[in-house]
Amino acid sequence: MIHSGYVLAGGRSSRMGRNKALLPFRGGTLAGEICRAVAAAAGSVTLVGPTESEFGQIPSIPDLYPGEGPLGGILTALHHSQADWNLIVACDMPLLDEPFLRRLLQLAQGSPADVLLPFDPGGQPQPLCAVYHRRARAALQVAFQSGIRAVRQAVSGVAAERVTIAEPGYFQNVNTPQDWVRSDWVRSEWTTTGGL
Repeated sequence: MIHSGYVLAGGRSSRMGRNKALLPFRGGTLAGEICRAVAAAAGSVTLVGPTESEFGQIPSIPDLYPGEGPLGGILTALHHSQADWNLIVACDMPLLDEPFLRRLLQLAQGSPADVLLPFDPGGQPQPLCAVYHRRARAALQVAFQSGIRAVRQAVSGVAAERVTIAEPGYFQNVNTPQDWVRSDWVRSEWTTTGGL
């Protein structure tokens, strides 16, 4: 198997006040729409961490590290996957779509790195919308076992290829009710750069 897709949906959503994954979106749920885009791009999708039954027929797996944040979810996905490359995204980015995610996978398949890591225009890495080779699991596990929980810190120890996205739209996420009512979402354009 060349690639697989995973959507992280196990967070507590404390600032939102309810489960972000289940927010109503485009006739379904936010996580359901993200899963649709990931499945279309990667050929498969698995939810990591949900306990609700509202996701219907979408395959899901329990988080191996519940309560430990998205790094635990990433490790869970890499532990589960049989694919070389794994598209792993958070469930709270409403503007993710198939063409964008497919392009990430295409770039990853030609990369010698262990992570294809998007960066926003401000130079911030976006590891919750990235493509991880399964060999990245070992270094991420070492970071996790050393006590690191911040995904950006953990990923900084992995061989990564940087992909600069010219506009921040795809990475805008929803953490609060105020975020959810935004209407000024923007689309992203592509530029690529060399490795980190």
